[in-house]
Amino acid sequence: MQNIITQLNDGLLGTFLLSVGAFVLAMLLTPVYTFIAYRYKFWKRQRTESTTGEALEVFTKLHAAKFKRNIPTMAGMVFVVAIVVITLVFNLSREQTWLPLAALLGGAAVGLLDDIINLRGLGKGVAGLRASLKFLMIAVIGLGLGWFFYTKLGLDTIHVPFIGEFALGWLIVPLFGFAVIATGNAVNISDGLDGLAGGLAASAYGAFGVIALLQGHVMLAGFCFTVVGALLSYLWFNIYPARFFMGDIGSFALGTGLGVVAMLTDSLLLLPVIGILFVIEAGSSLIQIFSKKVFKRKIFISAPIHHHLEAIGWPETKVTMRFWVIAMVASFVGVLLALAGGNI
Repeated sequence: MQNIITQLNDGLLGTFLLSVGAFVLAMLLTPVYTFIAYRYKFWKRQRTESTTGEALEVFTKLHAAKFKRNIPTMAGMVFVVAIVVITLVFNLSREQTWLPLAALLGGAAVGLLDDIINLRGLGKGVAGLRASLKFLMIAVIGLGLGWFFYTKLGLDTIHVPFIGEFALGWLIVPLFGFAVIATGNAVNISDGLDGLAGGLAASAYGAFGVIALLQGHVMLAGFCFTVVGALLSYLWFNIYPARFFMGDIGSFALGTGLGVVAMLTDSLLLLPVIGILFVIEAGSSLIQIFSKKVFKRKIFISAPIHHHLEAIGWPETKVTMRFWVIAMVASFVGVLLALAGGNI
C-alpha cells in the first residue's frame, strides 16, 4: 500500500508539473499568435449554409453581432504547439504518448487545412472543407493509429465495466478508428460558443488523466494533464466575449486525441459517460440532419443543441456554464464507474 501511495504521489507531482508547464508555455505563446493573427487578419468567416444545403438563418441571426467584429481563428495552434513541445521534451513514451500525440497532430493538420480554406474564402457557403472530406481524412488517421495500436503495441481487448475484458483481434482496428472519428467530429461540432468546447475538453481530459494515473500509466496521465494545462491558458482568453476562436485546428486535435486516450486507458465504454455532452451535441446534429432529409422538418430550431437553447432564449454564457457543470459531474461519475467497474 505504501508503494502504491508513493507511486501516486510521484505521478501527481509529475503530471502537475507538466500541466503547469503547458499552461505557462501557452500563455507565453499567446501574444505571439495574437500579433500574427491580427497582422495577417485571421478573421473567421461565418458559415451561411448548413450541412444539408439550407441557409443558416437562425444561426446567422443569433451570432450576427459577434461576426460584426473581427475575431481571429486558429488559436488552437497555441495549445497544440504547447502540448507537442512539452510532450516531446519531457513526456515522450512509445507505449503511452506516441499515439495520442500523433492523433493530436493528425487532427490538427486536418483542421489547419479546413481553417486555411475558411480564411481564404475558398469554401462557398460552408466556409471550409466539406464535411464528407473531413470525415474521410479523420477516418484515415483513426484507422492508421488503430493499426499501430494493434500491431505495434499488441493491444486488442476492450473492457466492459462490471463484466471484464473481451479480445477482439483485428476488429480492434475499426473500433479504434470509430473512436477517433466519433470524438474528432463531436468535439468539432461542440465548438460553437465562447469557451464551450475548451471547457468540455478540459473536463474530459482531466477525468481520463485521473483514470490513467490510477492505472499506473503515469506518462499517459501526464499527457492528459498537459492538455488540461494548455486548455486553461486558452480558456483565459476564450471565455465570453472571446478574444479568439480555437478553429478546427484545435477542435479536431482535441477530439482525435481524446478518442485515443480512451482506447489507451481501455475505457472506451466510459467515453460516452465522461463526454456525455459531446454525445448530445453530435447526436442533436445527426437527428436534425436525419429528420430534415427523411421527414422534411426540423426537430430543433437550430442544431447542434447549444444553438437550439440560444434560440429559445438562453444567453450564450448560461448555455456554456451549465454545460461545463454537467461535464464536470459526468467526469466525476466516469471516474467512479472506472473504479467500480474494474477499469482500474
